[in-house]
Amino acid sequence: MILNTAFICLCILTTNGVFGDAEEVKSVSVTEGDSVSLNTDVQVQKDDHILWTFGPQNTRIAEIFRRDQINIIFVSNDGSFRDRLQMDNQTGSLTIRNIISEHTGLYELTIIRSRKTLKRFNVTVYAPLPILVISVNSLNCSSSSSRSSSSSSSRSSESRCSLVCSVLNVSDVTLSWYKGISVLSSISVCDLSISLSLPLEVEYQDKNTYRCVINNPISNQTTHLDNISERCHTCEEQSHRSYLISVVVGVLLSLAIIAVSGGIVIWYIKNRKSATPSFETEEIHYATTTFCARHLQNTKLNEDDEIVYSSVKMS
Repeated sequence: MILNTAFICLCILTTNGVFGDAEEVKSVSVTEGDSVSLNTDVQVQKDDHILWTFGPQNTRIAEIFRRDQINIIFVSNDGSFRDRLQMDNQTGSLTIRNIISEHTGLYELTIIRSRKTLKRFNVTVYAPLPILVISVNSLNCSSSSSRSSSSSSSRSSESRCSLVCSVLNVSDVTLSWYKGISVLSSISVCDLSISLSLPLEVEYQDKNTYRCVINNPISNQTTHLDNISERCHTCEEQSHRSYLISVVVGVLLSLAIIAVSGGIVIWYIKNRKSATPSFETEEIHYATTTFCARHLQNTKLNEDDEIVYSSVKMS
């Protein structure tokens, strides 16, 4: 029993000697393209061994170690870290320049002196926020136009229009409409690269202040909605333009049908006329038959008599 207890104590002492103080993981957020420094908050001594590792495989990316009474600094120049890492030989702090999304992950710092000290940094890299675009909802324009032309009861809807705030290829963001300081609606997306759209229905003559905001945990971007009546007037013009286009298309289609029908009728009449036999006016010549009578002296014919035929004259 005493031996077991001593063994357990020995294990605890050994563990403390190896791992030392394991601090909590520090979260660091940064925008893609920026630089970030992971600070050690220590001063490197001549016999210190400083080691930086990254990711689940604990890949060595930077190190300070002593060899032949000389401190040697190593930084990785492979893969996505090429020409991006810089290490401070006084503090061991690590700087990542022009950071990209592939650098998101866990960084561990190991300082070996009389005991081992660990520092952990969980780095999250966010994409730059895209530009917000506020546009008129063309589908709403066309549906409003059809409603207003089919029923007079929908005239109240003509005083409203639908606007859309949209962004392209975003992830880990929230898109929101604000009226003053109040949130009217919002939509969020995580860990995807998609396009987001958020509609807003307003009055044509609305004088309130609206803004569309996109944000992630470290930054935000705002676009204000100005000149509501001017934007909604665009909706009216678009509806009127759609109506004119439909009228022109209808007229052209009708003319095309008339042209095809006329062509068929002309072809039918022409073919029918060619099938009927045509009589051309020609000069008709009539034959005149003249019979010349000859007196036969001998009405009794012998077998040896020669038969003489009278000539027939055609004139």
